[in-house]
Amino acid sequence: MPLPFLTADRSADDHASDPGPLPYDERDRWRRPYRPGPWRVAGAALLLLLASYILFSTLIIALAGALPAAGICLAVAACVIVGAVRLVRTGVWMSGQGLRQITLFGTTTVPWSRVGAVRTVQRPVKFLGLPRTVQGQAVVVEPVGGEPLRAVITDHSADFLGRPEAFDMAADAVERWAAGRR
Repeated sequence: MPLPFLTADRSADDHASDPGPLPYDERDRWRRPYRPGPWRVAGAALLLLLASYILFSTLIIALAGALPAAGICLAVAACVIVGAVRLVRTGVWMSGQGLRQITLFGTTTVPWSRVGAVRTVQRPVKFLGLPRTVQGQAVVVEPVGGEPLRAVITDHSADFLGRPEAFDMAADAVERWAAGRR
């Protein structure tokens, strides 16, 4: 079963001669320009492991005859599974329509017509999304006539911690796509 939210855009290497900013045929399909990092995948795997334990306890509770309690456990397991999927989907997605930033609890979409500049800057960034900040790099989107959005990609996020080459490639891809769509 293909899981498109886990795969990066591998067709960029296949279409290296294509001068367009979005090197694939389906320009209206949302794609992530990088793969999810090991920290993000490990967190989602732990959540799915927790969900399996909750589902097993739901089965035991249901067999014991306490159906309302089993229903509550089933609802909790469903919430944990949805959280794990949302955690894996978190990140930056792009299409011919614009730039979409998916967070754990929300989504922000900026059409390419509103994007003024996309650049990589040195600044304090959050370490794995925690309150602690460290000096690092961030890709920042500056909308036309507005305040910059929060950093869309940082080198200390769950996708790029310990993988500077992957951050550089993702930052270049985001900047290249934005330059070609404006």
